[in-house]
Amino acid sequence: MKIIEVLRALERFAPLPLQESYDNAGLQMGLTEVEVSGALLCIDVTGAVVAEAVAAGCNLIVSHHPLIFHPLRRISGANDVQRAVMMAIKKDIAVVSMHTNMDNARGGVNFKMAEKMGLQNPVFFGERKTATAYDGTEVTGGSGVTGLLPEPMPADDFIKMLKSKFDTECVQANQLLRRKISRVAVCGGAGSFMLGDAIKTGADAFVTGEMHYHEYFGHEQEIQIAVIGHFQSERFTDEIFKEIIEKECPGVKTVMSNTCTNPILYL
Repeated sequence: MKIIEVLRALERFAPLPLQESYDNAGLQMGLTEVEVSGALLCIDVTGAVVAEAVAAGCNLIVSHHPLIFHPLRRISGANDVQRAVMMAIKKDIAVVSMHTNMDNARGGVNFKMAEKMGLQNPVFFGERKTATAYDGTEVTGGSGVTGLLPEPMPADDFIKMLKSKFDTECVQANQLLRRKISRVAVCGGAGSFMLGDAIKTGADAFVTGEMHYHEYFGHEQEIQIAVIGHFQSERFTDEIFKEIIEKECPGVKTVMSNTCTNPILYL
């Protein structure tokens, strides 16, 4: 099977037009008309991740965050991105990134977060996005997902559950709710822009990866804000890649990256 077939399978699931205007999802580099020897699945592409792909015999890396996000005016090895690009090119490794299109896709990042929390009947909330895939299929997406916990849960138990499910050392939260949490709104990554929409849904809690200091103010006992970390909120994206490739591209070897690329330490 050729790399282009894997790329097309990913794009059918999360069409590139679903990505935000600032993004650079899709093929980052490499030749797609070659046979795929294996796909390494990861969140970020670094030199260590490229070396891992080489060691695993994979000539394709599928990442969540784009390796090339800002335009490169030169490739001289001056920083980590340039060095990773140079290494991937030298080793004939193609890099494909599914970023905000995978965030916004049905069954994408936010649905995976909801699955990990056991949310029932997850649906989009906020503004809907409609996109046409390369094969003409029309797909509806959205930036956030909301669903119900199996049973209402006290706020402190809810926070503990998040720490366990997403393997995070801490959760940043506003004042703990004095009522039980039932409806949860979710937006992975830097999702603070969805807080207002989450409140409009009547959600008891809003879970995201990043928020600014001042955005916590004024919501005491209105909604439980729970910020689990950008990397932690998206850490299961590789599972989505694996499920897509195994279903649509049977026989293609998939390898989950063992390289932790989270740059944030909790000390």
